[in-house]
Amino acid sequence: MASEENKSPQAGEVAIAGMAATIFGALIQKIDLYPANEDELVDRSVGIAIKLMNRAEKRLKRD
Repeated sequence: MASEENKSPQAGEVAIAGMAATIFGALIQKIDLYPANEDELVDRSVGIAIKLMNRAEKRLKRD
């Protein structure tokens, strides 16, 4: 069994990471990035990316 650090990411995880990076880039265009708010902006970006992925999956299942 592969350890967690050697485990390859799933396609969905890669997609969410890519979306989160894009969202993060957009957020820091409007919100100044400081060490004090970096974690908050990362968490916000990942949360939005997950929400988008979940809604897309629901839509695909519905259609």
